[in-house]
Amino acid sequence: MSLTPIGEPRHKNTTATIREKKFRHDPITCLTAYDYATARLLDEAGIDIVLVGDSLAMTMLGYENTLSVTVDEMLHHVKAVRRGVKDALLIADMPYGSYQADPTEAVHNAARFVKEGGAEVVKMEGGEKRVDVIRRVIDAEIPVAGHIGLTPQSIHIMGGYKVQGKTLNAVEQLMRDAVALDRAGVACIYVEGVPREVATMITAEVEAPTIGIGAGPDCDGQVLVFHDLVNLTFGHPAKFVRRYGDAAALIAQSVLAFKADVVSHQFPNDTESYHLPKETLAALETVLHRKQAMRR
Repeated sequence: MSLTPIGEPRHKNTTATIREKKFRHDPITCLTAYDYATARLLDEAGIDIVLVGDSLAMTMLGYENTLSVTVDEMLHHVKAVRRGVKDALLIADMPYGSYQADPTEAVHNAARFVKEGGAEVVKMEGGEKRVDVIRRVIDAEIPVAGHIGLTPQSIHIMGGYKVQGKTLNAVEQLMRDAVALDRAGVACIYVEGVPREVATMITAEVEAPTIGIGAGPDCDGQVLVFHDLVNLTFGHPAKFVRRYGDAAALIAQSVLAFKADVVSHQFPNDTESYHLPKETLAALETVLHRKQAMRR
């Protein structure tokens, strides 16, 4: 069953169609996905961009932060999401350490996400200091999404998950970062954890679409982590998270009901069981009767 609203035609989203949305002032929707089933549901609901974020380090693998996840772990999930996505633009995070040290290695790893994972865009964190490597990857015909503001791979430098761009100097640096990424030719810019006013300035300044998360309503699009959306995380949600459902409660209730039915011998019942054909059952009963007779 398709979840796309009735009468709304489905189309393949690309970097070009996402850019067109900015100029039409048509809000861009983006959610994370890390597995086939979720990706398929998001795609059929008409979400524009599906992001395989390195947030899977915490949501799927139980790591403390994003720094531990590897390229191979990311690729495992990107491949699964690719199988569920038809129309959404598929963006994959490049994990910490896969692009920071060596531009040649960055191109190699980015190519793996495209060739092996089926990603259409790779995402890298950082502004001005990341421009050279981003240009190298784009020169290799691989679209890149930028990511500025609160960049989780810089958690130790930032001293935690803190709002960025709260001073004039910090605002100026964010503007330089955004312009540098825009001039480098990024497909879009994720803006995370900055004051609304700063995100508004960035969005007006650059041609690339901005995708906000904790950056106010004036970005060209919005992204949330799927697990935050449906309450499948175990920590206190960030200020910007709006929960649209409670999957945790649904799962817990379902598991407890299953356990209770098994313990009370109510699951499975006869209609949920398979049965022998009448002829086979009759023949089996005959054999069993003969064996019982022989034992007497």
